[in-house]
Amino acid sequence: MQEISAGNSLAYIKQYKRKCAEVLEKIPDEVVARLIGLLGKARDDGKQVFLCGNGGSAATASHFATDLGKGASLGREKRFRVLSLTDNLPWITAMANDTDYSRIFVEQLRNYAQPGDLLVAFSGSGNSPNVIAAVDWANQNGLETVGITGRPGGKLGQLARLPIFVESSHMGFIEDAHFVIQHMAGYYFMENTES
Repeated sequence: MQEISAGNSLAYIKQYKRKCAEVLEKIPDEVVARLIGLLGKARDDGKQVFLCGNGGSAATASHFATDLGKGASLGREKRFRVLSLTDNLPWITAMANDTDYSRIFVEQLRNYAQPGDLLVAFSGSGNSPNVIAAVDWANQNGLETVGITGRPGGKLGQLARLPIFVESSHMGFIEDAHFVIQHMAGYYFMENTES
């Protein structure tokens, strides 16, 4: 087994941090501000916020739901009604097993979503069939839709009413930026008590 030299790993770490910082700097501030506006409106109007994604994006969706549902709601008069569609594992596995994996999110929306609700979808490639099915259904049924993706953004970048593009095709940098985007939005509400 070949040993990993400290010099090689340190060089890689420095390079990764530098490239990641370049990608983060290109996150479109005005578009993230629009996401914050949609979230605030959904909260103020008592609308449901739904989140979805696969793999690392599923983890980001779950984290975002926690930040909004607990961090930005606890002890406050205005609270987020937020649900990550990635978190109901029995439902997801039953749907995937009995029908098709592409329906795991849209079938939950069919049960829970109402016009005026908000769907925020994470997909690095922008081409996840289950995410696309959910956003397509949401668009057709009066929900606001946000697609947070990489470049070129795939079908999600074309379909979401508010696309947020990370200027990279490197999945690590895309997922890093998605996490920063959800933290910027979540912490906006957590740290601004008047918002």
